[in-house]
Amino acid sequence: MKCFNHFKDRSKTRVQKSAPTLKNQSKFDQSEPERATKSSCSTTPRRITEIYEEKAHNLRVFTFAELRQATNNFNRLLKIGEGGFGCVYKGTIKPLQGNPGDPLVVAIKKLNKDGCQGHKQWVTEVQLLGVVDHPNLVRLIGYCAVDGERGIQRLLVYEYMRNKSLEDHIFNRANPALSWDRRLQIMLGAAEGLAYLHEELEIQIIYRDFKASNILLDEEFNAKLSDFGLAREGPTAGHTHVSTAVVGTYGYAAPDYIETGHLTSKSDVWSFGVVLYEVLTGRRSLERERPKSEQKLLELVKQYPADSRKFGTIMDSRLENDYSLSAARRVAKLADSCLVKSAKDRPTMSQVVEVLKHVVQASCVESPPMKYLEDVEDSPAEQIGLPVSVERRMSHLAKISENLDGVNTRRFLMMQRAKVT
Repeated sequence: MKCFNHFKDRSKTRVQKSAPTLKNQSKFDQSEPERATKSSCSTTPRRITEIYEEKAHNLRVFTFAELRQATNNFNRLLKIGEGGFGCVYKGTIKPLQGNPGDPLVVAIKKLNKDGCQGHKQWVTEVQLLGVVDHPNLVRLIGYCAVDGERGIQRLLVYEYMRNKSLEDHIFNRANPALSWDRRLQIMLGAAEGLAYLHEELEIQIIYRDFKASNILLDEEFNAKLSDFGLAREGPTAGHTHVSTAVVGTYGYAAPDYIETGHLTSKSDVWSFGVVLYEVLTGRRSLERERPKSEQKLLELVKQYPADSRKFGTIMDSRLENDYSLSAARRVAKLADSCLVKSAKDRPTMSQVVEVLKHVVQASCVESPPMKYLEDVEDSPAEQIGLPVSVERRMSHLAKISENLDGVNTRRFLMMQRAKVT
């Protein structure tokens, strides 16, 4: 995946071992005109930097020697990931002196100076994760900022995510397939994390890089959003959007944001819709190795609307039909609503959360489908050994069964098939 913009920090400003600040940097890319046109209300909302100053003491400040020891000198065997920021290593840190407890397993991200993200994004991530507190956001334990003989060192220390990312489980065939229920729970957790950022903080945070690889999974497969280097504050009172350079990952950024540079929380909603379809289909948003007509996921799914008889054919084959078709249709419709062209017509993330909660509840009481008869309907009767009249009756029964609330679909169809044969 490629970033739209490559950030290179050429500033020589030294960052001390105290809590990082933005004294010499623009506040989350906000332009001067935007700062000049703040709301005239008597109580101006606080900035992230102001809130961070209150909570910075919650983060632990590490020395470079501590983190080097924690990773056995950044041993390659301990490398668990690599991205635009740099490399991520599994490490073990000792509890603070005087504090009882066992060593803690952590993930340590080391800044790559030539990477897609730079010091500015490192500061953003420290300040944002130093402020937020939610079960569906990865927890930042501390950081290291040292300018020494070995050069500039910028590292972040997070809680360790044992099950890697959603991307690893959806697209990597070496890993066991995620069950339908688990997929729903993961997307619900990710939605709750975004809703918290958009609607539950003192200020609004736009994530700006929502994708499967940034949804990490703990030992119980709970979703936690990570990688906040591209996040920024949302528009202040009286503004509809934030104007900013377009950054993110190709295939996930909203077209209105790409075309205008106008960033809103609805940009994240679009990205969420893309990932919903990835979870449904087991396909990436862009797969250049496929035939041209199948390379772009969003173009492909348009040919298989949620209400169509052929919809089931695009579902991830690794689910092996062990899912609720009606629930899958509702998820696809939710994804479609997130992907509407007009940003203002997309749902809020809190609305997305409510829909997913209902889908999860309904999916728990519905039965998984048998091989859907929409496939039978499109096959010659002779190939499956049924007379044409029987085939039509089976198709009709399949349609009726989808509207039966609380009925075991598999049993219903098997009983009816026994009758007509």
